[in-house]
Amino acid sequence: MGRKIIIDTDPGIDDSMAIFYALQSPELEVIGLTTVFGNASTSTCTTNALRLLEIAGRSDIPVFSGAQRSLTRPFPGGAPWVHGADGQGNTDLAAPLLAASMEPAAQFIAEQVLQSPGEVTLVAIAPLTNVALALLLYPDLATHIAQIVLMGGNAYREGNASPAAEANIRNDPESADIVLGAECPVTMIGLDVTHKVMMSGHQLDQIGGFANPRAEHLARILPFYRQFYRSRYGHDGIYVHDSTAISYLLNPSLFTLVSHPVRVDMSDGISRGKTWPAEGDSDSELPWKDRRDVAIPVDVDAEAAIQMEIERLAH
Repeated sequence: MGRKIIIDTDPGIDDSMAIFYALQSPELEVIGLTTVFGNASTSTCTTNALRLLEIAGRSDIPVFSGAQRSLTRPFPGGAPWVHGADGQGNTDLAAPLLAASMEPAAQFIAEQVLQSPGEVTLVAIAPLTNVALALLLYPDLATHIAQIVLMGGNAYREGNASPAAEANIRNDPESADIVLGAECPVTMIGLDVTHKVMMSGHQLDQIGGFANPRAEHLARILPFYRQFYRSRYGHDGIYVHDSTAISYLLNPSLFTLVSHPVRVDMSDGISRGKTWPAEGDSDSELPWKDRRDVAIPVDVDAEAAIQMEIERLAH
């Protein structure tokens, strides 16, 4: 069996790609999906997670519904202009046959980590509320987590949800600050690297042409996502955000990393959600004092990462 992972997700078109990518990677054993608000409401994201597993023929993997709002604020609404009102490009999918498990997502995360200490990696590709709640429920939980690989943040470049902040972090800065300060290895796959992984229109067409149910679903939902990128960025292609976290798990040697403690701006000002690395002596910088280093990818062999994903999605 591969490395045990829990994917914490808000599907989401790019989440769908990442989930299918992970399921087609024998190096990884997906032991559960936990859902949270973000690209759409938690209810919609939970429905989508169940649908995606059915499409992939993996209804054996359980789904656990999680937080419906951030630690401190109500859910502000999803991103229907990016992912569609249904989170799946307004494709009006049939209702899933199965339901989510009754156990809350944070409880499932904690139980799985404590049952297999040092073996479970949390792959968080959504706002970090579920992971933060698990860490708050069990104060020593982080010492039993193999690692946390999260998609979010922007250490050295502008944001995409605001000029200052990346979307997943801005949706719950308080949770993000808890997770980025966890006492376990944490890697922040942020816009610093995901904006260097651009999948072209030709490559998206290639994925859509594969003869398997996962690729056929992506062919239905990707046109909506591509249109958003055309209108916002003026090119036919997409930044590979969530899937880059899977690529990192599969082949970290493709990435160039720096390591610094990270804090999140939790103020109500214009920088809310900004992830700030401490690059000097962190012991002398009070907000970062006694925080562990976070691994921050700043460069990547983008073409190798893209080709690895395309190869996995082909089968």
